[in-house]
Amino acid sequence: MAMRAQKITDGHNFVGTWRESDIACSSESICETARHVNSSLNGNKLAAPEAIELLGECHPLLEQLGSADGLLTLSGVATALRLPKVDSLEALGSFLRAYQAKVLLPLELPAIYRAHHHASRNQYRELLALDLEIAGQSHQNSFAAASRRVGRSQLQRLRPLRDERVVQRYLQAVEQERAQAWHTIVYGLTLAVYSLPVRQGLLSYARQTLQGFIHAAARPLQLTASECGQALTVLCAELPVQLEAIVAHKPEVTAEE
Repeated sequence: MAMRAQKITDGHNFVGTWRESDIACSSESICETARHVNSSLNGNKLAAPEAIELLGECHPLLEQLGSADGLLTLSGVATALRLPKVDSLEALGSFLRAYQAKVLLPLELPAIYRAHHHASRNQYRELLALDLEIAGQSHQNSFAAASRRVGRSQLQRLRPLRDERVVQRYLQAVEQERAQAWHTIVYGLTLAVYSLPVRQGLLSYARQTLQGFIHAAARPLQLTASECGQALTVLCAELPVQLEAIVAHKPEVTAEE
């Protein structure tokens, strides 16, 4: 077991300890958490600490990655990133590091942070500009359908918040086809609307995204829960420092309306 797990680190030691409860490798558990979040969002009764955990656990894109329609399968993402087929623990490690380096850290997490930044300041124009910018990112061509579908579904859950002007204006822009409702923007918007700490929200998103890929590969690769946990521990070890670099960069602001 230790030898198989070691391949994913390319020689780096695992950091920290792992407990079986740290990894939710059950699809039933993920679905139950998602139902809890959706119910809480609709009722507008989220308490900040609890909501942070729930937002991380129910990252909606994972439902698309593991859905029956196979819109974004593990192999599909590997193809989009021009990576070899994920058919071994070593290949999974390469895939996860590539996704983290090419998509998660440079694109997804900064988009979430910027969306949170603009939404928390009611900067509607900047939010629309970010939406357009994401549409032009090369990787988005492969992920666009799932991102829009998930983003729009989650955005509808914010519709009852009539007093949140930025939410209502963004909803209107999406309905008028002037915005796409990318899942990263809606995630950042949700963090802002419920006044959730952005660093913890970003960490939860990153952890759950990586965990979702590991879970998707666990059965075909016959990985044990321990191997899943060790892989996630390695990938998340430097996330706090990496997130500080992201939040240190303040988004540009255009002239106020």
